[in-house]
Amino acid sequence: MTHAFVAALALVLLGMSGPSRAADTALPNAAPDAEASDPRALGWMQDFPPPPDKRLSAADGSFFRFPALRWSVVHMREFLPTVEVSRGLGAPVPLPVALDGAIDAIRFTPTGARAPMTWKASLAANYTDGLVVLHRGRVVYEFYAGELREDRSHAAMSVTKSLTGTLAAMLAAEGMIDPAAPVTRYVPELAGSAFADARVRDVMDMTTCLRYSEDYADPAAEIWEYAKASNPLPQPGAEVVGTAAYLRTLQPEPGCRVGEAFAYKTPNADVLGWIVARASGTSVATLLSERIWRRMGMEQAGYFQVDATGMPVAGGGFSSGLRDMARFGQLLLDGGSWKGEQLIPRAVVEDIRKGGSRAAFARSGHPGLAGWSYRDMWWVTHNAHGAFAARGVHGQTVYIDPKAEMVIVRFASHPQAANAANDATSLPAYQALADHLLSREGK
Repeated sequence: MTHAFVAALALVLLGMSGPSRAADTALPNAAPDAEASDPRALGWMQDFPPPPDKRLSAADGSFFRFPALRWSVVHMREFLPTVEVSRGLGAPVPLPVALDGAIDAIRFTPTGARAPMTWKASLAANYTDGLVVLHRGRVVYEFYAGELREDRSHAAMSVTKSLTGTLAAMLAAEGMIDPAAPVTRYVPELAGSAFADARVRDVMDMTTCLRYSEDYADPAAEIWEYAKASNPLPQPGAEVVGTAAYLRTLQPEPGCRVGEAFAYKTPNADVLGWIVARASGTSVATLLSERIWRRMGMEQAGYFQVDATGMPVAGGGFSSGLRDMARFGQLLLDGGSWKGEQLIPRAVVEDIRKGGSRAAFARSGHPGLAGWSYRDMWWVTHNAHGAFAARGVHGQTVYIDPKAEMVIVRFASHPQAANAANDATSLPAYQALADHLLSREGK
C-alpha cells in the first residue's frame, strides 16, 4: 500500500482538524486557486469510462489529492463503503426562505491583515463548495460551487465528531450513559489500552492520555497505523483490521494525567461511538437516524463510511446535504426543539454551550483559538455572542451564534487540511455577518 493511499484514507476516514500550527496554514506551492481548481472545469470522472488522466480511485489514493478532492468530497460513496442514515419516508420539512441580498457585500478584516475583504470574496478564498445561513430559522443566504448541488451530499469530516458527541450527551441525559463511569464499563475490551484509566467524560471532552500523533509530516506517527486499520478495502496480511481492533492497541502517554489537558485526537471519537453503540444497543448511524434524521424531515439521507468490519467511522465519516446540516444546527440553536418537539434534551444543549475547561484547552496548542474550550465534541468560543461550532478539515463547519440567532454551515475543499488555513478569513466573517443580522433586525 502506498504512503499516498494511506494518507488519503487517514484524511477521509478520520476527518481530523488537528492543531492550529502556523506551518499548516501555507498553501502548497503549486495549489491552484478556487477558480482554477473548479472540478467542473477540470473534468474529473467525466465520460463513460473517464479517460485515464481524469480517473480517480481509492485504490491508489488519487481521489483525495488536491485538486481531485474537490470532486471527491461530493462523491464519497463512489469510492468507499457506507451505511445509510435514513431520513424515513415522510415528506421533507421545508425551510422558509428570506434571502438577504446585502450579505455578499459585507466587509470585514481578516485576522492579521490590514486590508478588508468582502463576504463574497471570502468564499473563493476558502474554496467554499457550499454555504447556507439561517437567521431565525429562515434561509437568508445560500451558495453552491464546484460539484455541490442542493440535492447532493458532501463529506463533513470532523463535524461528524459533534454528531457523535451530541448522541452521547443525549444518552447521558437519559441515564443510559454515565459520564463519570470508566470507559471499560461500556467497552471492557479496552481494559488493556490507554482508555482503561479514562472516564467517559474524558473521552467526550478529549482529555484522555493517548500516545498517539496526528502529525501528517511524521511518517512514524500513529495516524498511519490508525488509517491502515480503519481502511475498509482488502489488506492481505494486515495485523490489525478494523477501528475497534486498533483502539485496543493504544497505550497511555507517559507523564500525562487524565483530565488535565485537552488533546484533539480522533480515536476518542471512535471510542465514544463504540460507547454509544454499546449503551443504546444500536450503531451511531441507526441512532442518528432514529433520534434526529427521521424526526426532522430532512431532505436527504445521510451516510457514514464504514471500516472493514462494518463499524461506522464516528470520528469523521459522515456526509450530508448542506440544508440538512443547517437543520441540525438550527436544532441546537433552538435548544434541541424542532417544530414543537424536544428531540434533544435542553440540558444537553446548555451543557454544550457552557463549554469545557478553558484551562485544559489552553494547554492544547491552538493559539488561534485563545479562550475557547471543548465540550461534548463541540468547539466553544466563549465570545460575547456565546457562539459554538462543529469543525472539520478542509473547511467544514457548523457555526451557531445564539445572540444573532444565526446558523452558518459551510462545506469546503481547501487544499490545506488544518482549520488554521481558513480561520483568519472565516471567524471574522462570521462575526461580521452576525453583526449585520443584528443591525438589520434593529432597523
